[in-house]
Amino acid sequence: MEHPVIWLILTVLNLYFWVILITVIMSWLIGFNVINGSNPYVRQISYALHRLTEPLLGPIRRALPDLGGIDISPIVLLLALQFLQYLIVYYGSRLL
Repeated sequence: MEHPVIWLILTVLNLYFWVILITVIMSWLIGFNVINGSNPYVRQISYALHRLTEPLLGPIRRALPDLGGIDISPIVLLLALQFLQYLIVYYGSRLL
């Protein structure tokens, strides 16, 4: 049986994982002109997603070397989130 605090932390990390994936997919859709980036609804969603993800993606982007037009910071963040979830499950189960 999981502890409620561990469950809450894992749920928040999982939701943030999906927010990052949605941000990446939406940037691709805007970049390939599948959806119109000047649409007010698309712009508002994109702005909200940017505000949610940029506090963690910004420092990762600054730490990574310049790879031209390729941004791998979401991949690094997704891997870090998965690693953090694993650590919480591994050490959280030992504490209980």
